[in-house]
Amino acid sequence: MQPNIIISTADLAELEYQLERAKLPADTVRAIENELDRATIVACKDLPENVVAIGSKVTFKILDSQKIFTKTLCLPHDTIKYEDSISVFAPIGSALIGLSTGQCITWQTQRGEQSVEIINVESNKR
Repeated sequence: MQPNIIISTADLAELEYQLERAKLPADTVRAIENELDRATIVACKDLPENVVAIGSKVTFKILDSQKIFTKTLCLPHDTIKYEDSISVFAPIGSALIGLSTGQCITWQTQRGEQSVEIINVESNKR
């Protein structure tokens, strides 16, 4: 079972806008849309500080390897702005959005299933 996720109205609008224009594989678009469909949508001011949003700096652990990464989740055209960027449309990026500290998620990658745990979220209130 996938964890509950929370997405702000601003992030939802931006993601929907970008998805309409992105030249992504159909299965990628479908996977992102499925995540958005199951999300709880809240006003920006009501998004908890510990929830991964666009612009958040998120520290997470890949459970198989126990490797820990810190990345800034951003839109594809913003990846050049951050040295540690990860696109929300990358498989791991779309898996991270909406999760909160302590949550885990499993998603399908080219190398098989991967599981990740959110360790810390630094909010970037927009």
